[in-house]
Amino acid sequence: APESLMQALEDLDYLAALDNDGNLSEFGIIMSEFPLDPQLSKSILASCEFECVDEMLTIAAMVTAPNCFLHAPPGTEEIALTCWRKFSHPAGDHFTLINVFNAFKEGSANSASQCNNEKWCRDYFLNCSALRMAEIIRAELVEIMKRIELPISEPDFGSKENILSIKKSLLSGYFMHIARDVDGSGNYLMLTHRQVAQLHPFSSYCHTRKSPEWVLFHEFSISEDNSIRVVSEISPDL
Repeated sequence: APESLMQALEDLDYLAALDNDGNLSEFGIIMSEFPLDPQLSKSILASCEFECVDEMLTIAAMVTAPNCFLHAPPGTEEIALTCWRKFSHPAGDHFTLINVFNAFKEGSANSASQCNNEKWCRDYFLNCSALRMAEIIRAELVEIMKRIELPISEPDFGSKENILSIKKSLLSGYFMHIARDVDGSGNYLMLTHRQVAQLHPFSSYCHTRKSPEWVLFHEFSISEDNSIRVVSEISPDL
């Protein structure tokens, strides 16, 4: 639809991917090297400046691969939640995904058997094929970074500076994906769409006493009860 096309061009313009004539800018040409959504490509390029490339590549791979959390069979929901809490990160879902991926990689390195790897995933109610797909996607992104000679910073996940840098990188691409809990009840008003949404059930914030006021989200789904998926807390000061 023409409206969708105009919205897409407008989004690319906001991301500095177009020049004044509507052609790809130099920045846009580099963004187009990545087989990802433009917002995600922009976040990866921003991570070069903020020196958190290693972590941003993991996030990009995890949100591009299928959902890694399995729907728990009836009667095992609480067990699944207990397992997932081991990966939960207070900064938000993007950081939780890094914990999941790193734990999977560590398990793969310590396991000589593919069956053991799959058992580990079953034990933690995780999708093994999705995590393997994330591994493949991440390796491809690393190759692209090397081919176009972009720097890959050393891993520094967990430090206060690193967490702040990741948030800044995400905001560089997803500044239009901001929502605010306006009344403290978990009803998030998306600032761009002006629609109200709830946190996706897989969000780590769904099982905490207090939801953050301001969040950055990866995507919005109408089909899943107007939910925002993969959310992390941000501050307007960022």
